[in-house]
Amino acid sequence: MLQIQVNNLFTSQLQNWELAQKNFSDLHSVCSKTVDFGTFQIVVQFNPARMVSSGAKVDSKTIAERPCFLCAENRPQEQQGVGFGDYTILVNPFPIFPQHFTIPRRKHVPQLIKPYFADMLTLAQALPELVIFYNGAKCGASAPDHMHFQAGTKSFLPVVQDYFRLKTSVVNTPYFTIPTYLRTVVVLESQTIASAERDFCELYSMLQVDSEEPMMNVVCFYKNNTFYTLVFPRANFRPWQYTAEGDEQLLVSPATVEMSGVFITPVHAHFERITKDDIRDILQQSTRILWAQ
Repeated sequence: MLQIQVNNLFTSQLQNWELAQKNFSDLHSVCSKTVDFGTFQIVVQFNPARMVSSGAKVDSKTIAERPCFLCAENRPQEQQGVGFGDYTILVNPFPIFPQHFTIPRRKHVPQLIKPYFADMLTLAQALPELVIFYNGAKCGASAPDHMHFQAGTKSFLPVVQDYFRLKTSVVNTPYFTIPTYLRTVVVLESQTIASAERDFCELYSMLQVDSEEPMMNVVCFYKNNTFYTLVFPRANFRPWQYTAEGDEQLLVSPATVEMSGVFITPVHAHFERITKDDIRDILQQSTRILWAQ
């Protein structure tokens, strides 16, 4: 069973890989605070190890000049993996989740969701203790040149519990949403991979405005014989606060985790300074409005 293999990989890597051991251990002492929005909450976490991702340069020049850290020949010698079809499941050494994995394709191909969406569902079914998620190339992926998913502890993301508490249907569509949530999240509930893929492709077409992939973050998980796909349509990559100067700067780079309810701040002063109004503004800048919120 893949879930058992992955759990064993996690245990082994924390025993034998010093970097992973340290960073997962440090998760036990990270500072966090909860901001209440009435019907839901946002968790803010100070996690300095995530500067690698939050501060990553992903412009085309930087990407072209650096070796791809997801390709097998460029990974740390200590980083071992579990094969699954065209993918390798790796422990993420810069974690957010209690268990956090990166799942790159073996072949170096661009970060695109549509050709590989069925793979995402297959992974979700094979790893029922985890959520599988995707950061679009222009909305959170720190390796936009190499197709990969990530996976993490299912109970960690607030959106999972929020959805079951607050969901409402969108009339005359197969979609569900979470109302008054400050960001758009469209949810598909599907009994089979084929039906999930069909509904996702319809949504994808609705979101597409040109030949490029629509900006989005995606979460998938499998529960009670049902595939759940949560799509966060995006309006931009990073908020104005990211590049602001002085006391206005907040180094928050929204990706799937932030859109799902956990704001990662790698700078302690920014963790202390961020307010409820800041979170509201960053979410509203980041989301693409499809229906009245």
